[in-house]
Amino acid sequence: MRDIHHFIDGQSFTGASGRFSDVFNPNTGEVQARVQLSSEGEVDKAVQSAARAFEEWSQVNPQRRARVMFEFKRLVERDMNQLAELLSSEHGKVIADAKGDIQRGLEVIEFSCGAPHALKGEYTFGAGPGIDVYSMRQPLGVCAGITPFNFPAMIPMWMFGTAIVSGNTFVLKPSERDPSVPVKLAELFMEAGAPKGVLNVVHGDKTAVDAILTHPLIQAASFVGSSDIAHYVYSTGTAHGKRVQAFGGAKNHGIVLPDADMTQTVKDLAGAAFGSAGERCMALPVVVPVGQKTADELRERLVAEIATLRVGVSTDPDAHYGPVVTAAHKARVTGWIDKAIEEGSELVVDGRGFQLQGHEKGFFIGPTLLDKVNTGMESYKEEIFGPVLQIVRAETFEEAVSLPSKHQYGNGVAIFTRDGRAARDFATRVHVGMVGINVPIPVPVAYHTFGGWKRSGFGDINQHGMEGVRFWTKTKTVTARWPESDLEGGAPQDSAFIIPTMA
Repeated sequence: MRDIHHFIDGQSFTGASGRFSDVFNPNTGEVQARVQLSSEGEVDKAVQSAARAFEEWSQVNPQRRARVMFEFKRLVERDMNQLAELLSSEHGKVIADAKGDIQRGLEVIEFSCGAPHALKGEYTFGAGPGIDVYSMRQPLGVCAGITPFNFPAMIPMWMFGTAIVSGNTFVLKPSERDPSVPVKLAELFMEAGAPKGVLNVVHGDKTAVDAILTHPLIQAASFVGSSDIAHYVYSTGTAHGKRVQAFGGAKNHGIVLPDADMTQTVKDLAGAAFGSAGERCMALPVVVPVGQKTADELRERLVAEIATLRVGVSTDPDAHYGPVVTAAHKARVTGWIDKAIEEGSELVVDGRGFQLQGHEKGFFIGPTLLDKVNTGMESYKEEIFGPVLQIVRAETFEEAVSLPSKHQYGNGVAIFTRDGRAARDFATRVHVGMVGINVPIPVPVAYHTFGGWKRSGFGDINQHGMEGVRFWTKTKTVTARWPESDLEGGAPQDSAFIIPTMA
């Protein structure tokens, strides 16, 4: 049985907690490895390593830090196939999707390579008589990231890429469900030229999370996961004086207007709802057709499209998606389907009994379609996080706008239409953090920012882009006056006993 260790102070580290968690192969249902779960002691060891490394790393100029990022990008691209296969074997997403996971993380690394520009401050010459004012961005110190199972490469790189290139050092606690890729990324970071201790990885459960949130040397923490835990992370971390961004769950809606390109829309909905087995915070699990005719046509076309989908093992190049991550998660998703039916939803396509020949113990769920869903149902209110698409019918455009706006989550939303005026009005008015117009999964590019509203996000600053730079740095503003020298015949000025002005 393979054991997965921590990565601390530039090397593999065997913890002493004696606690382990099983890592499954979702395709077969078998345990393929054990991951060590840390105690407070392992977390502290990682933090102390990061604190020592910070003294040197924070003084490295941004251009040299960026060069490490350039090399890290090259190494990840070199090992793309190996990393994707490893990621797929623990998560269950198909190889092409695993490569996409890695590539979207690399896009933030590419943005981080521009740190010399992104970290520039502002300068005003002659703000007053002989006075200049300038600002500088400085790193916070030891920072931390707590990341979910659904994107074991992308989200860690979203966090540590911007944080480290800004001069911080980092402690990463990835999900214990698929922990191997984060360790490999840390090893590649060392190979890229980062000093030991700049990036550490500790595995664990709530014990590790609490140790991170309460450790006095950790200055900032970023989290992605469920909303209840996100709220806990935010409130606990900020109570201990940390800067915290915590991103939670989602229930993203796709609004389909009568003039939409229905052929393209149906393909987009199928990919967004069922891709990666629906295990994405930016999946699109709710579709809102406007008008009876639109709803009936959409339903008919979705049934036909679902029939073409191939569910297979994660290594099947023809599979559209693979298994969910664990047996417990499979039970949770099928439980929500049961609940939706009990609440009065109409089951159109049932994926609960799906089995893959030769992999009957794998964690597979077929695509599921539910119609006649309403806003009073718990299955509508909560995040299912599986290959389940719910149809909520709307009579009018105004009703369609109100549905995602009133929902407890506000991560992403999409509208499908040929009407530019309607799309513009929708994008302006809808109360959701990220909007797609004929784009089903509106994850922004790396040089913009990612973040949801309401219970989808806690904290004031979003991930990556310049928002990420602002989160992982603090601004220092300097007001400087250079007195005239004796060579210039200058005389000292009187002391100021009032607040200075620039008059």
